[in-house]
Amino acid sequence: MSRGTPIRDRRLAVKARDIMHRSAECIPADETLDRAAQLMRNMDVGALPICDGEKLIGMLTDRDIVVHCVAMGHDPSRVRAGDLAQGRCWSVDVDTEMNTVLDVMEQNQIKRMPVLDMRKNNQLVGMICESDLAKNLSDKQLAEFITAVAVPH
Repeated sequence: MSRGTPIRDRRLAVKARDIMHRSAECIPADETLDRAAQLMRNMDVGALPICDGEKLIGMLTDRDIVVHCVAMGHDPSRVRAGDLAQGRCWSVDVDTEMNTVLDVMEQNQIKRMPVLDMRKNNQLVGMICESDLAKNLSDKQLAEFITAVAVPH
């Protein structure tokens, strides 16, 4: 069963802005992990972008809170979101073509991609996650994506 016209087969260039959801909200780097968990619950999401002021510095997942805080015996009310921001934080501009977005997500095993607007000083304007892709990819493309991001390189 097809989910519509596959992204990679469309004649018009589909951009990140066309499939992102716009309800992305940053967790400040100095906010505690217990507050981050509450936000995730209230927003019904499994990840939040971490921002230091206006700058995107990482992604925080529910798994990060469990594995890198709770399971280590740390108190989530004392650990800050910024403490878990590690490595490079991938993002794309709203005008990035979806073929490029998919390539970056697959090559770097990214399940949630922050979308920034470079014309607005790299402001976070949305997120692309697996459910957004599921609505816009063919079954075959979705299976390829899931395999690419789920299987360690």
